[in-house]
Amino acid sequence: MTDRGGGARGAGADLPDAELHAEGFRKTREAQRSALAEDYVELIADLIENGQEARQVDIAARLGVAQPTVARMLDRLAADGLVYRKPYRAVFLTESGRRIAEESRERHQTVVAFLRSLGVSADTARIDAEGIEHHVSAETLDAFRRALAKAG
Repeated sequence: MTDRGGGARGAGADLPDAELHAEGFRKTREAQRSALAEDYVELIADLIENGQEARQVDIAARLGVAQPTVARMLDRLAADGLVYRKPYRAVFLTESGRRIAEESRERHQTVVAFLRSLGVSADTARIDAEGIEHHVSAETLDAFRRALAKAG
């Protein structure tokens, strides 16, 4: 096993510089905070683009969570200016919400395509991409795209 600095991990292994080490953890925490919001706005965009309403009940079913959980998240997304709701109607994305959904979808598609190019099955690539897409850096995504362009 190797550490994020490229060295071996385990007893007696060299640790990366403290600032580099801390930066890795900061980026992971930031990705975790934004991952859920990105998943919600991406799902809402998908529902709307497929001619469906993005209703709280549908969001809950597709994410496998309870409706009160969805309601709390929608309140947070509304406060962040990513969605808006009309009483007794579906959820809609703001321009900022649409932009985040589009960026998230593009990252997801790139990761899926890269995993598929490595021989990962379609179902596994789709599932794995759900986690990777939120944690992958722009530099790594660019490397994925370059590798895909060379292979294609």
